[in-house]
Amino acid sequence: MSNLRSTFFKYRSYTPIPFLLVMFFYAESNLYSMIAGTLIVVAGELIRLWGVTWAGSETRTTGSVGGTYLIISGPFGYVRNPLYVGNILLYIGFGVFSNALFPYLQIAALVFFAIQYHLIVEGEEGYLRKTFSADYDDYCKNVPRFIPRLTPWKKETVVQPPQSIQAGVRSERRTLQAIFFVTLTLVIIYSVRKFG
Repeated sequence: MSNLRSTFFKYRSYTPIPFLLVMFFYAESNLYSMIAGTLIVVAGELIRLWGVTWAGSETRTTGSVGGTYLIISGPFGYVRNPLYVGNILLYIGFGVFSNALFPYLQIAALVFFAIQYHLIVEGEEGYLRKTFSADYDDYCKNVPRFIPRLTPWKKETVVQPPQSIQAGVRSERRTLQAIFFVTLTLVIIYSVRKFG
């Protein structure tokens, strides 16, 4: 099972591609689906961006799992995996935007990515537990994996990196480019099918 976790972790940036191709082929966007989808995509990206202003480029590793800090600041005080929560919102948002095979494609993607992230998180948690021991155990007891708590959890003794909006935007450049590309493609498909 650890090989499967490592494979999912290494290729996590590429696993959405088959879903995107199906989505583009079957897209049936309308004004309402595009507005609703855009709102969900924006929410997902804002969560991701907030997270990377704290975690920085360490979120971009594709080799082995690792990290310099146990980050509990920003969105990490509400949920242990805000970047994956943001990703799932991005996928749902684009699924709604495209209105492709609705709701079957969206449900299939949600199930697939829930399984993928569950396996990835198990691997990451093993590293974090080994590296940060009691602090990480305390964090896990107080902050849920995927469903955010209502108030942020704090522990003053856990050293945090400085928040950097500039480093976060720089780290998020690839995701922002992907969002632009997917949105533009869906708008072009919509325009061609509607206006011929």
